[in-house]
Amino acid sequence: MRFALFAAVSTAALIGHFSVPAGAGEPVIGEPTIVNDELVFPPDVVIPRYLTDNEKKWLETHPHVMSRAVTPPPTGPIHCAAEYEPMDGIVLTWKSFTAIQTTMGKEITTTGAADLYVICDSAGVQTSANTALTNAGANMSRVKYRIYATNSVWVRDYGPRYIYEGDCRALTDHDYNRPRPLDDELPANFATFKHHAFYEHQLIHGGGNYHLDANNRSYATELIWNENPLLTHTQIHDLWQSYQNVDTHIFPPFPTSVDVTQHLDMWMQVMSDNTVMVSDWPNNVGSTQDVICDNAAVYMAGQGYTVFRVPAFSVSGVHYTFTNVVMCNNLVLLPSYTSPTVSPSNATALATWQSAVPGKTVVQVGCQAIIPSAGAMHCIASHVPKHRGVVGGAGGLAPTAYLKNLRGGESLPPAVPVNINWISDDDVSVSNVDILLSTDGGATYDVTIAATTADDWVQSWNPPNIYAPYCRIKIVARDGLGNTGFDASPADFAITGAPVPGDVSCDAHVTLVDLDPFVQALLDVGSFTGCNINAADVNVDTLLDGRDAVLFADLLVP
Repeated sequence: MRFALFAAVSTAALIGHFSVPAGAGEPVIGEPTIVNDELVFPPDVVIPRYLTDNEKKWLETHPHVMSRAVTPPPTGPIHCAAEYEPMDGIVLTWKSFTAIQTTMGKEITTTGAADLYVICDSAGVQTSANTALTNAGANMSRVKYRIYATNSVWVRDYGPRYIYEGDCRALTDHDYNRPRPLDDELPANFATFKHHAFYEHQLIHGGGNYHLDANNRSYATELIWNENPLLTHTQIHDLWQSYQNVDTHIFPPFPTSVDVTQHLDMWMQVMSDNTVMVSDWPNNVGSTQDVICDNAAVYMAGQGYTVFRVPAFSVSGVHYTFTNVVMCNNLVLLPSYTSPTVSPSNATALATWQSAVPGKTVVQVGCQAIIPSAGAMHCIASHVPKHRGVVGGAGGLAPTAYLKNLRGGESLPPAVPVNINWISDDDVSVSNVDILLSTDGGATYDVTIAATTADDWVQSWNPPNIYAPYCRIKIVARDGLGNTGFDASPADFAITGAPVPGDVSCDAHVTLVDLDPFVQALLDVGSFTGCNINAADVNVDTLLDGRDAVLFADLLVP
């Protein structure tokens, strides 16, 4: 039921896609086969971006492919990273169109000054990728490999979507809108690889049907509504709001005869807080796709964006676009084409992009081989934003942490176990953490709950039997160089145990801070300025007198 939209796409609309070879040295474009009621993905063919005939057939009897449990949303504060923000790196799955990926990798690791995360099916694939990137002149110190088998190259659609929770990077994930199970599991695997928090929501989705800016405004097409018919439009909007803190505007989709994916990244790219690139259709003025783009340009201008336009073309069932780019720091990777209808516009697209992103280097990459599969470079790349840590004293960036609970307002009974939860982040890795307790509202953290403990994001703790209404927790994360960063409760929580005798200030200690209010309790109850007058009854005989004063003096810590 959820995939009824794709089942309605005719085979005739895809004939042009299947008939075009992938290019010299690349596997041919094909599709998975059905063997014993299972989809089998041959290693020697390119699986296209769109839903293939065999996948549609398989979905008729397997309509729901979600295999992972939905997680609660992040507790915030949340910022969903825009593609033009500072990037740590780009993820590629080294599977198809490797000549294009080689050029991308070389530019990303040099001009883009970013890491390249290369996902490889096997050690042999890694060797091949390493040879290609080395020969192309990539900065190999920035290339990081991960052995993980995937079904297809279209990592934009199934791959990691990053947010910041506090100052820590975390991933949000959706159910991939293709029955490609290995692809669908990559984000969870990548989260483990990077030791980043992972959140799974219930939307069936392809990540290319999505763009956003750094001001929490995001965009998709009505494809997202059609893919999730059991959810209302408001529920779909609110799921993205809950998991990514974005307000999403929905545009009409292109006809499938023009773009079978109906993905937004095939005709729009947000370039900055206030600029956007939108396709134009010089050979199809007044067409449905032209009207959609023109109306979108008007809408985006009304939202305060400066709108730039680049030409787009539909030639023999292939959608040629100049908006499907990869932005990475000061680099923009822009497609170019050899189609006689489209190639005269390569120079126009380059000039337009150079005007739209001053100060960035725009590099054209030949994408004739990939575009018949209904995607270009943006479709095979996923962004990893930079770590937010500041420069550490010992070199590198300092870790960050985010305390997930005990952020204020809780009341904890003594000796009842509670989990302290946090997440962490670093440009390399967090080695260990300290967990500290304050009972004076964060003025000091003089109680160590755990020292140099594993950064596993959970610590079981039995609150002591004290009455302490001004408690806070601090998580101190430490990297291998000794750099530290921390997060702490922004407000007080309480431990509701027995008062510490003499602790009239309720900080779980008897110090000089308690002296004046203790004297007030004994001599002038009406002027008592402490927190708990009952703690002045040190000998617990229900009387406030000199015997309490003697015991208080013995307990007093200067």
